[in-house]
Amino acid sequence: MSTHHLFEEKPRVAVAESVEAGHPDKVADAIADAVVDAYLHADSDARVAAEVLVKADQIVVAGEIDATVQLDLEPVVRSAVRALGYVHGDDPFHADTARITDLLEWQSTRPAGGVFHGGNFGAGDQSIVYGYATDETPERLPAALVTAHRLVRELAALRGDLPLLRPDAKSLVWDGGAVLSFRLSPAATAHDWDEAKARVAAHLGVPGLVLNPGGPFVEGGPAGDAGVTGRKLMVDSYGGLARHGGGAFSGKDPTKVDRSGAYFARWVARSIVDRGLARRAEVRIAYVIGQERPAVFEVRTFGTGDQAAAEAYLLHFDARPAALIERLGLRAPIYRSTTAYGHFGKPHLPWENTQNSPSF
Repeated sequence: MSTHHLFEEKPRVAVAESVEAGHPDKVADAIADAVVDAYLHADSDARVAAEVLVKADQIVVAGEIDATVQLDLEPVVRSAVRALGYVHGDDPFHADTARITDLLEWQSTRPAGGVFHGGNFGAGDQSIVYGYATDETPERLPAALVTAHRLVRELAALRGDLPLLRPDAKSLVWDGGAVLSFRLSPAATAHDWDEAKARVAAHLGVPGLVLNPGGPFVEGGPAGDAGVTGRKLMVDSYGGLARHGGGAFSGKDPTKVDRSGAYFARWVARSIVDRGLARRAEVRIAYVIGQERPAVFEVRTFGTGDQAAAEAYLLHFDARPAALIERLGLRAPIYRSTTAYGHFGKPHLPWENTQNSPSF
């Protein structure tokens, strides 16, 4: 019998981090999801596995594509970078001048990955995914994570009022404290930094917020550090305050259960909390390559509700890959909007809408 210690207790100090959409790893994720959306817009059955590396003035896109159309990805990539704010001449990484290397391998063996039979298909690979929800916040996410996302999201919204503000920032939030590091143009003077700090502090309104404790932050984005798809898993999920299966989300079409299964598990967990069956819920699903039904589909309520009722509620959900993709409408080109500030808690995403989850 397994002696694995269950991840049941909350940490004594809740701490979470987030990064602004212009962080180099998030730049890579944004490009990868822009590729996913572009192909799903053209072909809702497209298979996409896109990995991205950004560094200095270079963008490398690699992976596999299986679709009925082949797209010119250069405008897709440049548009994604432009939307992140990399449009300033003082930044070596620029939407219009970055060099793009396309290493996407074209496949014409549809249906590739996954095992089809009778209109359904098995998991294309093995995967363990987790979904989590808590009643700490209206978003059903840990409060520290919600605050960490809010800091960098609202900072980005200030760019129009602070012309020297550049993409890329980090936040760290814990019980009783918060830190935010943001970047300004290399042309910023000491006076500019003082003014920017005052504006940021006033706009965010967080008592005791510490700004740029490491000093001025100038060299950032892909010019300052390499960015790679899938390196911000805790930012993408639950801030390290709940478990994660280890598979990245961005760059994958919904037939990849690392992504769609995690979204489905979150939907189930949030449904349990929204329906008052528990104040905290964690759903775990394990998929086996080629098989439709998961090997494991279970829930834990951590002593915060009716465990038996939550387990019974799982019987109302169909966790087969084809079924969950259909139920949540995951073939739509919605993935670019997931990339920054977490894949959960955004009301427009279908896995956050529990009004359409099964009744109990």
